[in-house]
Amino acid sequence: ITDEPVRGVFAYLEHPGLLSLSGLEQMRRFQHKQYPYAPLHFLTGMDLVEVDEGTCTWRLPATPWLRSAAGIPIGGVLAFAADAALGGAIYTTLPAGTILATSELSLNFLRPPDLNAGDIVARASLIQVGRSVGLSQAAVEDASGRLLAHATSRCVLMPLGVPDAPPPDGPVPWPSYDGPNPFERPAEGQVLAPDVWARMSGLDMMRGWLRRELPSAPLATLIGSEPLEADEGLFTCSIPASRWFCTAGGTFYGGMVALLADHAIGGAVHTTVPAGTSWATLDLKVNFLRPVPPDGRPLEARATVVHRGR
Repeated sequence: ITDEPVRGVFAYLEHPGLLSLSGLEQMRRFQHKQYPYAPLHFLTGMDLVEVDEGTCTWRLPATPWLRSAAGIPIGGVLAFAADAALGGAIYTTLPAGTILATSELSLNFLRPPDLNAGDIVARASLIQVGRSVGLSQAAVEDASGRLLAHATSRCVLMPLGVPDAPPPDGPVPWPSYDGPNPFERPAEGQVLAPDVWARMSGLDMMRGWLRRELPSAPLATLIGSEPLEADEGLFTCSIPASRWFCTAGGTFYGGMVALLADHAIGGAVHTTVPAGTSWATLDLKVNFLRPVPPDGRPLEARATVVHRGR
């Protein structure tokens, strides 16, 4: 999918006058679909549901594309959903001409999402905003309101100045494309059968994916994940730094970096478990150091196990 032509619009690049509005007014216009969404929406269906000053809610459709090889979404999927809401809650308080970037994202997981229980919903609220830093928190839930994770974020605020160009006078038409968007298509990839988990150790499974002897999971297929190295306590993988993973500003989405990190970390842990053993992420914390250029080159994640207990 990441090799297909990108769908969606980078609204801030095409209409820089958007930044002459307050953050809340910008978000409200996106909520009411007055501007086309970025590629992330067309890839995953992630949608801005509700916004007000200091609050923001995003919804991620619970499609079969989100399934890991075990048949459930990994923790990084919840981080993917949470990052947009967390940043949005802060952004609603910003004046015109100011943008932000995620510098820290942290999640504590309570239970895995059940795709049969409906969509994944991230409801974020502001904790504090200052001159250069904003803090927010979010509850990540399923459609029935069951709490799946609690998330927090710290964002860096960057004044760019108010542009001379005015915002668009009215709604901007959405682009149309032939055929369904990726998230609307039948999922590609496979969930592994229980007998595979029962007879193969984690390391054998990771090496099986590396040698293309096992089929890729739907989530790995959706994001273009490629295994590069697997040894006991070590796993390296990559995704393309694709424009499919970009926001309305044309920047690479922090939630995708968190998803990649969790995918790699989980892979490293999986190399240490015997056959018939399950495991789950309890918490995830990502510190962002610099932006990712969406130039299509491989973005690699290398994970190592520091300690493994019982």
